[in-house]
Amino acid sequence: MTTATTTGADAAASAPVPLPPAGAGPVVSGARRSAPSAAWLGLVPFAAYVLLFLAVPTILAIGSGFVTKDGSFTWSNVSALADPVVLATFANSAGLSLLTAVVGAFVGALVCYALLGMNPDGAVRSTVDAAAGVLAQFGGVMLAFAFIATIGIQGVVTLFLKDDLGVDIFANGTWLYELPGLILPYIYFQIPLMVITFMPALAALKPQWAEANVTLGGTRSSFWLRIGIPVLAPSFLASLLLLFANAFSSYATAAALASQGAQIVPLQIRAALTSETVLGRENLAGALALGMIVIVGVVMGLYSIIQRRAARWQS
Repeated sequence: MTTATTTGADAAASAPVPLPPAGAGPVVSGARRSAPSAAWLGLVPFAAYVLLFLAVPTILAIGSGFVTKDGSFTWSNVSALADPVVLATFANSAGLSLLTAVVGAFVGALVCYALLGMNPDGAVRSTVDAAAGVLAQFGGVMLAFAFIATIGIQGVVTLFLKDDLGVDIFANGTWLYELPGLILPYIYFQIPLMVITFMPALAALKPQWAEANVTLGGTRSSFWLRIGIPVLAPSFLASLLLLFANAFSSYATAAALASQGAQIVPLQIRAALTSETVLGRENLAGALALGMIVIVGVVMGLYSIIQRRAARWQS
């Protein structure tokens, strides 16, 4: 008589299933349900912060755009978004944000590429990473003062160019305190932000891909054209959208430099709240905030979609 020996999965499948003890109740198939965990209590402080300092102010700001000064409902504030002056302000903000985002993205990507060949734990790489983290948050009055002291009317660089080289950078007017003057300060903090957001994607490129490219007779150019750039394109575009949203919502630096006028939307909101020429239209600021939230929301939604796609090959 021949006996068959069962091993591996067959043995496990043929093993008898133990029966539950009497009175134990019905058997629940699938994964056993775990008891409720108290770990979620750690999120309570963060949830309270988001509710009190983000959600409630946002709701109040948006809601104020639909009421008049006496509290009655109105569409006049929202309809003011179609005013040519307001549309021009949104166009200025979008143009400034797009320009500084593109310049910051390309320059930041070049910095990341230069850092790619350095030791991740080396002094240069660590210094640049630390500087990028600090400079990306360097804005407001401090950044405005730095540019005024450097390239202002009596700035160090301005006087050097004028007295020693005969170059007057303000020959056509004091552009530093107008809309063009916001370009350089915005680029100043856009480049470090690009380094922070894009460097992880660039560092995640697998060395095996470059080795396979060389094995198949490829060159450095073919690697970047056929592998590197197509793979990094979603991460680069996601970082570009993040830079656009960052510049579009910036206020403090522009408020410190451009004390007069309202060339961009955040300054237009300030004017609606404080200007003596728009008395009785303070709630227009809520409608302007609604327009900004919609634009930033669309941009960040696209950022989330693209970032999920970029994370597929990084995992």
